[in-house]
Amino acid sequence: QVQLVESGGGLVQAGGSLRLSCAASGGTFSMYRMGWFRQAPGKERECVAAINWSAVNTYYADSVKGRFTISRDVPRNTVYLQMISLKPEDTAVYYCAATRNVAFVNAANIEHWGQGTQVTVSS
Repeated sequence: QVQLVESGGGLVQAGGSLRLSCAASGGTFSMYRMGWFRQAPGKERECVAAINWSAVNTYYADSVKGRFTISRDVPRNTVYLQMISLKPEDTAVYYCAATRNVAFVNAANIEHWGQGTQVTVSS
């Protein structure tokens, strides 16, 4: 059974940095695209970054380009999201996600979710 466990969220001031980690287990992750979604109160869950397991292809939402970097450590089955220059509008619950579907950015195509980690950016 696939499990995704996030860590690294917290409270940070605007302009600060955080790194989220997602440890994956229970699957053959060379078959999976992985990444991060976020959901703010009253808003839909949106994809912020994605990566295939070979790390050849990455995706970033326009709102985070140049500030967020997704990466993966294949031997550790871990995906990271480095976030810099954080803004109050980045405040949300961040979810690790994994799917074998091509269209990763659509939340309906995600097969596995982590439990979520809160990121709060104060102004």
